[in-house]
Amino acid sequence: MKRRPVLITDAEPSLEEQIRSRQIRYVIMMSIRAMCLVLASVLVIAQVPLLWLWVSLCLVGMVVIPWLAVILANDRAPKEQYRLGHRRRRSHRDEHPPQALPPARDDNRTIDL
Repeated sequence: MKRRPVLITDAEPSLEEQIRSRQIRYVIMMSIRAMCLVLASVLVIAQVPLLWLWVSLCLVGMVVIPWLAVILANDRAPKEQYRLGHRRRRSHRDEHPPQALPPARDDNRTIDL
């Protein structure tokens, strides 16, 4: 099978970059969870109207967000062998790039000037 060169736009981020982005996403989501806990505490102390609604929304956030954070932190991009059938076709890129030289002719003649 002929291997094609990888264009820089098709290259996947390095493993370190992928892990770092997943760590940042996890920390952000867990920070939102902590803010839900603090917000629920403040709402209970302040005795706001519709307290049951606001506290239940905060509790749902505190339960759902860690679940999503773990799933997204463990998620990674699919490997190339699984993506081949689902690869997007780009309209600006030809399937076969133009040849640098025309194909050789069969008559093998030389023209001298």
